Amino acid sequence: MVGTLVLVATPIGHLDDLSSRTVEALRTADCVCCEDTRRTGNLLRHVGIRAPRLLVVNEHTEWDRTAEVMALLAEGATVALVSDAGTPAISDPGERLVRAAIDAGATVTCVPGPAALIMALVMSGLPTARFAFDGFLPRKGAERTRRLAEVAHEARTVVLYEAPHRLARTVADLADVCGGQRRVALARELTKVHEDVWRGTLHDACAHTEQVTPRGEYVIVIEGAKPESTDDAAVHQALVQRLDAGVSVSRAAAEVAALFDVPRRDVYQRALTLRTPPHGLPSQP
Repeated sequence: MVGTLVLVATPIGHLDDLSSRTVEALRTADCVCCEDTRRTGNLLRHVGIRAPRLLVVNEHTEWDRTAEVMALLAEGATVALVSDAGTPAISDPGERLVRAAIDAGATVTCVPGPAALIMALVMSGLPTARFAFDGFLPRKGAERTRRLAEVAHEARTVVLYEAPHRLARTVADLADVCGGQRRVALARELTKVHEDVWRGTLHDACAHTEQVTPRGEYVIVIEGAKPESTDDAAVHQALVQRLDAGVSVSRAAAEVAALFDVPRRDVYQRALTLRTPPHGLPSQP
């Protein structure tokens, strides 16, 4: 293998963010792998580059295109890999292609540039020293439930991507598992004319997403979970007191979750186990 695969970051919105190295990498590439030939073609025309060979490498074609790209690299070609926006292979196609090129002995290098997750993180006002990127959550099912639970218990700041039509549901789910007082930032249209970063609690974010029409791809930045300092016995005792007083399971769980700033779903499950007097034991005849 004597060819080179070059991962080229492209603007996430503002075309003036193109660096001179990016332009040169695209100009000298023998082939450009992209998600959409129309979008990449427009980008190349913007900087006056006569389009080289364009190969569509997206979520549907990446597997089939990998062998073709390996053949080009074996011939000594320089292949550029771009996504529609930002750094390729991050929640975008390209990861499989990069792995194949490395395994085949090709040179893999990168021209750095914009990444929406980094921009949203540093603008969020939340801790940046340690963070976790979790991409797009699964849309439904047990895997979504598992990933939401992981986010809820993650001590580092968490960064997610989300489509506008799924934003309200995801924010509501996050509030449910993380607690309404967890801080969050919702960033959209980054680097564009209508760039916007909303900051507040997950409770307030639920109301915000119901009042506005989400537009553009979103980056959600969530405050990490606080250290486990809550006295488990205190949560238990608070639930017992409310249930003994005749408060419903749902209300008792909501009140205790708010009092200790812990996920309501966890408290609700515990309350269910305490519902039968005397708390976890069969009632006496």
